[in-house]
Amino acid sequence: MKLPSATAIVTGASRGLGSAIAAALIEKGAEVYGVSRDLDALHERQKKLGQNFAPVALDITDQGAIEEWIGQTFARGNAPDILVNNAGAGIFGAVDALPVERWEQMIEVNISGVFYLTRSLMPLMKDKKTSSHIINIGSILGTMGNPEMSAYCATKFGINGFSEALFKELRYEGIKVSCVNPGSIETDFFAESGIESHGNMLQPEDLANTVINLLKTPDNMLISDMTIRPLNPKKLGSK
Repeated sequence: MKLPSATAIVTGASRGLGSAIAAALIEKGAEVYGVSRDLDALHERQKKLGQNFAPVALDITDQGAIEEWIGQTFARGNAPDILVNNAGAGIFGAVDALPVERWEQMIEVNISGVFYLTRSLMPLMKDKKTSSHIINIGSILGTMGNPEMSAYCATKFGINGFSEALFKELRYEGIKVSCVNPGSIETDFFAESGIESHGNMLQPEDLANTVINLLKTPDNMLISDMTIRPLNPKKLGSK
């Protein structure tokens, strides 16, 4: 895909990996709709990234709000080229200690939100004459289970299954689907669980450049899934 003049939607774009992906896309000449519930943070990102970053205050777990925004923003012949489903929630704890509402939150954000947004955009992408690309940000914990991370693992295993089924469903429509499964990233993602990030984790900018390389592959070449690890990790929570 040629990124200059491409249109992208990136969820979870107000901080962390989503912000880094938005910045990398804009650097390559793309226009980015940055989606988050935090409008103030999105406006701060716009100050740094410029007018090619369009802030979109949207709750991806609200199917009606998604459909309303897409209907107001896009149409046949004016569909986004790229969708990066990056937004995610991660709250960790033993199964018998994890509050039910936290389980439901992760299911809604990590699985249902991806489904709602992807489902709403698919008809427009199918109607395009040029290639489109959907990138789902999974996790290495979607390929292996870890204790006290069962709920998060369940959602990310789900994203891997959803992505594989979706690429087989859409490959003949000219729509690529890739699932990127990173290990721990140096962001504030783990802060709510009291886990400090550190420099041995993957860097958001490096992962963003990897996403750019995925998007730049030839139209008839699909990397359907990718697992990325820190070469020299440290245990979560270590200093």
